[in-house]
Amino acid sequence: MSSSFRTPQISPAEDIQFAAFFRSIWRQKKLILLVSALSTAIAVLYAFVATPEFQVTSVLRPSAINELDALNRSEIYKLPPSEALNKVGAALESYDIRLGFFRANPNLFKNFVQPGRTLEQSFEEFNRNSIKLILPDTKKADSLSAYIKLEMTYPKDIDGVAILNGLIDYAISNEREQIGSDLEVIVKNRMAELNGKLDAARANYETEKQAKIALLVESDLVKRAQLQDELSALRVQLKTNRMERVAQLNEAIVIAKSLGIRKPATPSSFGDAIHDSSTNIMRTEINNQQIPLYFMGVEALEAERTALLQRKSDDFSEKRVSLIAKELQLLQSNRQIDVLNQRKNEELFLSGVAPMRAEAVRLQNLNIDMSRIKLVTIDKQAIEPLNPIKPKKALIIVLGLMLGLIFGVVFAALREFLFLRKRQSS
Repeated sequence: MSSSFRTPQISPAEDIQFAAFFRSIWRQKKLILLVSALSTAIAVLYAFVATPEFQVTSVLRPSAINELDALNRSEIYKLPPSEALNKVGAALESYDIRLGFFRANPNLFKNFVQPGRTLEQSFEEFNRNSIKLILPDTKKADSLSAYIKLEMTYPKDIDGVAILNGLIDYAISNEREQIGSDLEVIVKNRMAELNGKLDAARANYETEKQAKIALLVESDLVKRAQLQDELSALRVQLKTNRMERVAQLNEAIVIAKSLGIRKPATPSSFGDAIHDSSTNIMRTEINNQQIPLYFMGVEALEAERTALLQRKSDDFSEKRVSLIAKELQLLQSNRQIDVLNQRKNEELFLSGVAPMRAEAVRLQNLNIDMSRIKLVTIDKQAIEPLNPIKPKKALIIVLGLMLGLIFGVVFAALREFLFLRKRQSS
């Protein structure tokens, strides 16, 4: 099996040239060492002269459930520990919160303030270069691995520990005040809503009460009018009946006079009187027909007619009239209306307001001490670092030495190349 790969062959002439090149470089070893020493000296000088930079970190984790129990049991503000941690993280990342802390603590930031710069410009440099926030993964917000890490890098003569811990306390305090303010607004809004519902219940009760009174008054008016109409019609009927009776009496008087009946009689007794029998007879008469009115006799008929004509009112002759008068008397006052108008504490009669009153009392007595609410747990506070993170002296010195060797070799090779070119041209 054949292969097309061929190993490049180095000719003896090229080998001689490389050897001569390395010999020329070696001849300039003093120059290379001088450049390396100079580079290493510069690196050493930078390593020991450069301003040291330090780094502090602080880690926040979700608080225990019982720390937020008082707030969550209020039933008007729900704040799980993971959400509280996110709120504090958002506050720590907020430009406004950081600027507020910067303004509130000028002594901590006096080294950041430079002449010719405004306060905001000085803060911008600090905010951009010094603070780094690592927010928790939202997928792990409810797990034990949720955390917030805050890192601060600062030069020497800056109290970075005080700044970082103070910023965290300032953000937590600000967020706590914000939650307290939100809670107060929610309570006020809920109270206003409950008061509005109570006012609506009062207005609805007053409307229903007035409507009920109006219905009762209207019902009494209708019933009174009906009774008065019935009474008027009944009196007309009684008068008509009386006049009809008078007409009947007049007719019967005429008949009785024509028959000569002065005293009350019966048909059989009237017949005996015509025959003028002197025998005393006692008879019993059974008759299933009504005896005509004129048999009452002229005297009785005229007496009844006179009484009827002298009558001024027929009310006593009908029992219904007295009943109507009784009902009209009862309608003079409606006791149900009187009771409705005489209610003193109408709040007791409002329907469906007991839960609202209980909720209003609960909200009024709601007293949550926000200063005792622990939004997050400070798992690690910033402490004074033992060593600076910059500059790394050993690494800088090693890099200076290596760069010095590289630049020395390059400079020596360049010098040898220029020397050979000059010699060839001459």
